[in-house]
Amino acid sequence: MLRWVALIIFGLLLTSGAVAEDARLKRLDNGDDAKAWEAVGRLDIDGKGFCTGALIAPKLVLTAAHCMFNSETGERIDNGHIEFLAGWRNGRAGAYRDVARVVIHPEYAYNEKLSSDRVRNDLALLELEQPIRNNSIRPFRTAARPRTGDRVGVVSYALDRSEAPSLQEVCAVLARQDGVLVTSCSVDFGSSGAPIFVIEDGEAQIVSIVSAKAEVRGEEVSLGTALGQPLAELQAELVAGRAIYLGAKPSERRVRVGDEKTGNGAKFVKP
Repeated sequence: MLRWVALIIFGLLLTSGAVAEDARLKRLDNGDDAKAWEAVGRLDIDGKGFCTGALIAPKLVLTAAHCMFNSETGERIDNGHIEFLAGWRNGRAGAYRDVARVVIHPEYAYNEKLSSDRVRNDLALLELEQPIRNNSIRPFRTAARPRTGDRVGVVSYALDRSEAPSLQEVCAVLARQDGVLVTSCSVDFGSSGAPIFVIEDGEAQIVSIVSAKAEVRGEEVSLGTALGQPLAELQAELVAGRAIYLGAKPSERRVRVGDEKTGNGAKFVKP
């Protein structure tokens, strides 16, 4: 644990000047601002909380594994209702889809303390009941992990911005270690599973998924999972049929700002 924290601090010291150049969060309230990000959506989870997810194929959503656990009991959500609201904004979504199956990375351990292993494997793949085939909702491609000092961005929902996503177009990669990306991107409860992206040839490509928020020497940072091999392993698990089937009927209640039960949001940790 001490080694993990020390390496994060070392990475921050090397790139401390980058944080000052970060862009502010921009709320994506209107169609013009939001149209490039319609494949980012809010995941309403069993009527008790929400996370952020991103469409990477017409029928597949990528998010954080810890969103698939009940934070009060520590139990996996094996039988519940999860709905993906693509482009959710001010009471409407571009597409509504129930989640049929969930695959959690086989090496992810929800009850472990913060560590590189936990963050690196904090990844889940959700299969929708029906694909989203809409020209305005285009799945994101994934890309190789960026290097320390590279510029990235994030689109996420959060407790104080649950009715529309926010874009931070420029933040910095502060460190990379053991398959974990440490960035200066701004995240909060509900941001878990949000896509961290780079722009390649004018196209946003996902390079990491938000796992947690941490504080090091008074500086807030976000911790993101690696993709690459962990994502390939998830896809193999799905093909092999090792998935959780969700069978509960849809809930009539959707999460709203101010709801007390938000136990599935991003986790705060202070190393």
